[in-house]
Amino acid sequence: MLGYIFRRICLGVTVLILAVSTLYVLVQLAPGDPASAMLGPRATPAIKAEFAERLGLDQPMPVQIVKYLGAVVQGDLGTDLRSRLPVRDVLMAHLPHTVHLVAAAMLLAAGLGIPLGCLAAVHRNSVFDRLIGVLSVSVIAVPSVIIAIYGMLLFSAHLGWLPAIGAGEGGLWSTLHHLIMPAVAVGIGWVGYLARLVRASMIEVLSANYIRNARSFGLTEPRIISRYALRVAVAPTVTVLGVGAGYMLGSAVFAEIVFARPGIGKLMYDAVILRNYPVTLGAVLASSALLIAATTAADILNAIIDPRFKESQE
Repeated sequence: MLGYIFRRICLGVTVLILAVSTLYVLVQLAPGDPASAMLGPRATPAIKAEFAERLGLDQPMPVQIVKYLGAVVQGDLGTDLRSRLPVRDVLMAHLPHTVHLVAAAMLLAAGLGIPLGCLAAVHRNSVFDRLIGVLSVSVIAVPSVIIAIYGMLLFSAHLGWLPAIGAGEGGLWSTLHHLIMPAVAVGIGWVGYLARLVRASMIEVLSANYIRNARSFGLTEPRIISRYALRVAVAPTVTVLGVGAGYMLGSAVFAEIVFARPGIGKLMYDAVILRNYPVTLGAVLASSALLIAATTAADILNAIIDPRFKESQE
């Protein structure tokens, strides 16, 4: 198992280097001159040349990428062109808000989707199963941004139950209170998706021979489901949640903009608008690292739950 974990971590680091290198090229090839965008139309060619030299933009692209990766390894992500603060400090001020939002959305999706899918499979073709099926497809079909806007109108503007904007004043209750609506907007679609996935997986597992053998030995149905069926049926869900973390990071961008929350997504959006390249690259690096960490953790957890998954990856 330790060898498998080591290989997965090495693969994740390799993918992160390739992703950052590719995104670095794409950011640099974006239309417009970064020196002109940052310095304004009155900047002279000499000032623009000095600016490009200071950022290393006058060097060949491979050299820029190697220097950037080398600096990242040493913890130097550059300097924010607006605030003059280290990009690392800017990211660390915004990263916890995005991590809290995505973690809350994943907890909501897993906490509701897995039990609902399990119950739908156990009560297959019942009214409850059909109701869960209709609700699951409904929440999957609605975009996160629509849920965010209508949730704000209903629960903030009309009922006044939840705050509309911000991330709270620092206390635990205030943070959770401000987190509810963004987390629901980001994670509610995955509740339906996981419910459908777990239902299909549970139906397949419940018809397996070892489940029939367990029933023939007189084990109760709740014990069979909780100790034998659900453990196998939930394994694909762990992998999907790891991939889903990437989609939730994308949805978090809309949620952070709509709810005016600080976070990596809103930071990246503002940096792109302002052509703040060091912050843009730092935000992309942080998002890629979060996604790769989530998928790597999902694969390792899957291998622990079901050893056959590890064997299939080797």
